[in-house]
Amino acid sequence: MKIAADWLDHAETQALCRALTGAGHQALFVGGCVRNAILGARVADIDLTTDARPEIVMWAAKSLGFRVVPTGIDHGTVTVLAGDRAVEVTTFRRDVSTDGRRATVAFADDVVEDAKRRDLTMNALYAAPDGTVVDPLGGLPDILARRVRFVGDAAARIAEDYLRILRFFRFHAWYGDPALGLDAEGLAACAAGADGLDQLSRERVTDEMRKLLSAPDPAPVLAAMQASGVLGRVLPGADARFVAVLVHMEGNVTPRWQRRLAVLGGRTEELRLSRSEAKALQAVVEGIGSTHTLAAMAWLHGADVAGDTALARAAMYETMPAPDWQAQIARGVAAEFPITSADLAPLEGPALGKALKDRQARWLQSDLALGKADLMR
Repeated sequence: MKIAADWLDHAETQALCRALTGAGHQALFVGGCVRNAILGARVADIDLTTDARPEIVMWAAKSLGFRVVPTGIDHGTVTVLAGDRAVEVTTFRRDVSTDGRRATVAFADDVVEDAKRRDLTMNALYAAPDGTVVDPLGGLPDILARRVRFVGDAAARIAEDYLRILRFFRFHAWYGDPALGLDAEGLAACAAGADGLDQLSRERVTDEMRKLLSAPDPAPVLAAMQASGVLGRVLPGADARFVAVLVHMEGNVTPRWQRRLAVLGGRTEELRLSRSEAKALQAVVEGIGSTHTLAAMAWLHGADVAGDTALARAAMYETMPAPDWQAQIARGVAAEFPITSADLAPLEGPALGKALKDRQARWLQSDLALGKADLMR
């Protein structure tokens, strides 16, 4: 099988491949770029793997005038700035030891050894520079069937890195065939190994949950995570039942992982969110049960939070949002509070702050309808 992709025609990347193969080494594309090309999905990053050691890769790249950044040279990875593209090049590796969070690796000479250390069969596919697919472990039938399956023994792969539990669910949400359901062996291994998720950093868990919740429809996967005990490990108290309703409510609206996280609920302090993310999430969670109109929410928190609130309210109360909900939000974004500090002179200090706050509360309760004269009474 051959893949066809525009990134295969990138002249500088092909020149790098020729430099490596001309020196007697293999040069193979690997991972997401191969997987997504087969599935017809968007490709973001280009990764190469080779039996050449990092110093050979750097020599080959510099001989072409490319800049090289030793991003992970101790683990065999360098980033080559080939023209307008950054290409990550990693030497074939094999695992020497693992502890559930990270692996000690050694360089390998065989692509089969490199493939065996990968997590899922759809991620253990390679492509030659001409696009010919190289399938060391027989994963091609899996990806063509959109079947997400661990490489070899599922429990062993999970024990090497417990983050693979979340990756199993995330890849099914993005690339799996919903009609097939989740691979039974993989699901059972994830449920059995769920305790290991406690070992992972909050940053790694948060990154996976962001990606999973951004999938077109993560609802079936989240339900499986809840049933298997995995969801409760990363989001204690979370309930996936409203996510399917939310996805339906979203329709053609761009999915936002923050909106889906708000509907899931649970103890989000277990995640590593930025201050702005945490503030926006809290506003949506509070907005679901508040009496503020959507226009008021938009004035207070902006269009994104107000839009998330509109759809989250609809999902959790299982009612369709108002037909003009987007117009209401636009009105709130454009609105200007009609009172200024100068209008309340000679008040100052705490008294001025209280007077402004009281009038703002009345204005918000009126759905931004009260004018200056009404508020000054």
